[in-house]
Amino acid sequence: MRKCVIYSIINKILIRIWFKHSLFVYLLLPIAWLYKVIIIIVKFCYKIGWLKTYYFSVPIIIIGNITVGGNGKTPMVIWLVNKLKRRGWKVGVITRGYGGNIKYPCIVTNNTNSKQCGDEAILIWQRTNVPVVVAKKRVLAANKLIELYNLDIIISDDGLQHYSLGRNIEWIIINGYYRFGNGYLLPSGPMRESINRLNYSKVTIVNNGLLQRNEIPMFIKTYNVINLYNKKSLPISKFKFNKIILIAGIGYPKIFFNMVKYIGILPIREVSFLDHQEYNQSMLDSLTYCSTEQLLMTEKDAIKCQKFARENWWYLPIYVHIPLKISNRLLNNIEYHILKYKQ
Repeated sequence: MRKCVIYSIINKILIRIWFKHSLFVYLLLPIAWLYKVIIIIVKFCYKIGWLKTYYFSVPIIIIGNITVGGNGKTPMVIWLVNKLKRRGWKVGVITRGYGGNIKYPCIVTNNTNSKQCGDEAILIWQRTNVPVVVAKKRVLAANKLIELYNLDIIISDDGLQHYSLGRNIEWIIINGYYRFGNGYLLPSGPMRESINRLNYSKVTIVNNGLLQRNEIPMFIKTYNVINLYNKKSLPISKFKFNKIILIAGIGYPKIFFNMVKYIGILPIREVSFLDHQEYNQSMLDSLTYCSTEQLLMTEKDAIKCQKFARENWWYLPIYVHIPLKISNRLLNNIEYHILKYKQ
């Protein structure tokens, strides 16, 4: 229980520094300035050819962000893969595999677990049933996919700042709740790159928030909750337990908590963990005080808890929705690039 409290405190401290007024912002500014200089130097090295950018025999689309985690990249990757599959295209996915410790590149299979390749890679593979390869260097992952599979396109889950990976299309996902926080670069703020980076990408998608000029709306839908222990599925309207504890080990747990309350599930407690948190049974057992209390977590968290699940543990799958006309326009543009490579 002590670890849970520590993780929750760390998360709240970061949120306060980045998204609320805090003097720590100014104390960290010298490091942020150094980080900016490093970004400029790296980009310059790629521009003049001192560092190499690799291109491939199929188009690459990167779904990334310019802030630290929790923007909805992985749900968007799942949505896009399934949309392209329905149109008949053969799709592969590459990802960094945060939290993984296996030798890279790693091909996700039935025998792969989250400790080996990370939680997001497993989630994408389970929800899409397409080839997923994990590697710290995404170029290695892309080469492995092309070597093993006959693909029409590769989608990279994150990797916007991985400039050795050539790309044909970039989609930048913005967290509509927090957007850019205080606007400062790491570690003073949540920014991986400056806001000006948006000018170099043709597609900017906002996850559940107010739109600004040329931004595309992305909505999150929920329909049911699923029991980790017996796989039983319940419509949200029938998930009427009196004592529900929410947990989340994602970039911004508050977004998950607010979403759950918005759909009518009222918790008695909320517990935040760090992104990509590894769990064990005793850690989660300590959060419930009796068998009538139910744990409700994200699907990404559930990936790491399947093998030691309890009967009172549930997760909430989420699904991306984009208005039909906009969706068709985005998909048609991708198909243009696929067909161009086949000429």
